[in-house]
Amino acid sequence: MAYLDEFILIALAHFFAVASPGPDFAIILKQSISYGRRNALFASAGVGLGILVHVTYCLLGVALIIAQSETLFNWLKYLAAAYLAYMAFQALQAKPANGEVQKMSTHLSDEPVSRSFSKGFLTNALNPKATLFFLSLFTIVIDPNTPSLVQAGYGVYMALATWVWFSFLSLILSKTQVRAFFLKSGHWFDRGIGIVLLILAVRVVLL
Repeated sequence: MAYLDEFILIALAHFFAVASPGPDFAIILKQSISYGRRNALFASAGVGLGILVHVTYCLLGVALIIAQSETLFNWLKYLAAAYLAYMAFQALQAKPANGEVQKMSTHLSDEPVSRSFSKGFLTNALNPKATLFFLSLFTIVIDPNTPSLVQAGYGVYMALATWVWFSFLSLILSKTQVRAFFLKSGHWFDRGIGIVLLILAVRVVLL
């Protein structure tokens, strides 16, 4: 099969990239524990769709412009860092719950699924780590002579694989026993996630 070797290399690189802890994992963990399976699955779909943003600008050649413009790339970093810092601030404002862990079902309707979806989408689409990954993928790994349609196919695969991976994590993390374990820490868990997001925001700026 033509381009099979290239596809295998891309699939392996993508697997290691998506499996490594980062903003995407943090937001899926937050959604799974705080709002439950449905919201986490919508957030996972948002993360998967965000992949197509990176694929699209790479196919259009914008990635080359970003690579050559330090100012443009820095603005992207600052925008991503600001968004992560905003989510961190919200998480750090978490207050102790009034109920017990048995009342955790009340957490499931606290946030509309559309907002969970947009959080997942923006977290990935504004992630400079993802920008660097796709920039290197489309300029180094993928042969320039590979047809655009094939390259688009690679992108669709990575979006679907990302969606499947984070949906799988959502199903695991939103299990009653897992949520109960995390919810025992209540507001401390939310604040912990806030600190993680804040650290990620700082790391984004220092990239």
